[in-house]
Amino acid sequence: MLGIQRVLVRYGLDDIIKATHFLRPLKYLFYLFPRRVDRSAPLGERLRLALIELGPIFVKFGQAISTRRDLLPEDIADELAQLQDQVPAFPSEQALAILDSAYGTPASEVFSRLDGEPLAAASIAQVHAAALQDGTEVIVKVLRPGVRGLIERDLDVLYVIADLADRYWSQGKRLRPLEIVAEYEKTILDELDLMREGANSAQLKRNFEGSDLLYVPDVYWDYCRPEVLVQERIYGVPISDMATLRAANTNIQMLAENGVEIFFTQVFRHNFFHADMHPGNIFVQIEDPEHPKYAAVDFGIIGTLTPSDQQYLAGNFLAFFDRDYHKIAKLHLDSGWVPPDTRIDELESAIRSVCEPIFNKPLDEISFAQVLVRLFETARRFNMPIQPQLILLQKTLFNIEGLGRQLYPQLDLWKTAHPVLREWMNEQMGPQAMMESLRENLPQMRDAMRQLPSAIHNLAEQAQKGEFRVTLDAPELQDLQLQMRQQQAQRFKLGVAATATICGTLLLAFGPMEWLGWSFVGVGAIAFFTARPRT
Repeated sequence: MLGIQRVLVRYGLDDIIKATHFLRPLKYLFYLFPRRVDRSAPLGERLRLALIELGPIFVKFGQAISTRRDLLPEDIADELAQLQDQVPAFPSEQALAILDSAYGTPASEVFSRLDGEPLAAASIAQVHAAALQDGTEVIVKVLRPGVRGLIERDLDVLYVIADLADRYWSQGKRLRPLEIVAEYEKTILDELDLMREGANSAQLKRNFEGSDLLYVPDVYWDYCRPEVLVQERIYGVPISDMATLRAANTNIQMLAENGVEIFFTQVFRHNFFHADMHPGNIFVQIEDPEHPKYAAVDFGIIGTLTPSDQQYLAGNFLAFFDRDYHKIAKLHLDSGWVPPDTRIDELESAIRSVCEPIFNKPLDEISFAQVLVRLFETARRFNMPIQPQLILLQKTLFNIEGLGRQLYPQLDLWKTAHPVLREWMNEQMGPQAMMESLRENLPQMRDAMRQLPSAIHNLAEQAQKGEFRVTLDAPELQDLQLQMRQQQAQRFKLGVAATATICGTLLLAFGPMEWLGWSFVGVGAIAFFTARPRT
């Protein structure tokens, strides 16, 4: 933490230390650290340089917040946007040495051309343009030297801070900082294996095979290694180059809406979503400007959800726009996101107080990401713990929405997302889904039926030998037998009550013996009364 403070002070960012809970006790050390950058330099520039010096994890944080131009001052957003693909590159000699070691032969024998100047440089790796021996144009992605050591160092710092928060911060138990860091550790370490990234890319390409929404470049597996990824080189306009897109008369509204549809399709239909979709990783192919197509790169971070999380998220989105606050509250309870003793009416009222003011705005001004944040803030008073498995999704939704609004400020996310969500929910709940589930479980059902005779035979043998007698005397089984006898008696009494009441009613309506009719009705009432379950 002293290292973090030293860098912040060096770049004149003292105010961050004063505002940060864990760094504030060390503020008296401000003046021991020399400043490298004059405080008169723009704040955005000083912040960008500080994040670069702090390391890859902090650069990724800067990349994430740079996509929300609707929430940041323009000058700071412009500076942080440079973190997407303009981090200082490492020397091409080091890249060549890594390639030579990976292939066990000089890179010049593998590639007919390898450009020394990188196309892009990011916090984890940098990308060089190259050509295979047959002339195929490719990109070669190479991990930064020593990046694993830097990330492990930063993770150690995060674990220390998380442990302090877990033990001494009043919100620590609810926010589950150690679990959040552990979830992030898996994500960031997976990103260091470029073979895994290649596999992610191949899966995403299959998911969008034949689609007009998204193009994913091919992977050249023969040339891939854990520290090297070789892919088809794609050409397109960077999504952030609005001037070029407008000059080509690109259909910007369709582009923004397609981006939202791609996201919701990945999350709900494919359950496999690109979770690092900042502008540096997204290009637009505008051969047909009226029908632009996205092209994505950098698949190191991929997110997935459990089926239950998918169900509850889709249900929450749909219920929100239907203003069904009771359903939102019930979904939070059913999913275990709030404690089981939470009063559903109180949670419903709290959710209503958050959502109703939002609906006074036009739909194109409603932010999905901010709604989620507000709902989670509201749930804090109900001791709702953080859901670490949803952090990637929240981050990605935050980025996608910011990018979409940057492209087309009038973007109506609900208009685009609603059909995808509704269709997916119908598929999950409809007859086709039930038949599919039955078909998938048929092998297990068949195996269980095959094993049933032998299981019954074994139980019979145990009973004959007296080995089953202990379980028959178990208190749980005795309670179950008592309940079954009570239910049987209750069904008998209800049958008597129904029969007597019907007979009595018929005698009163058609028979001359009125007294007998009332007697049957009385018997029916008594039988019905005694059949009621005792509490």
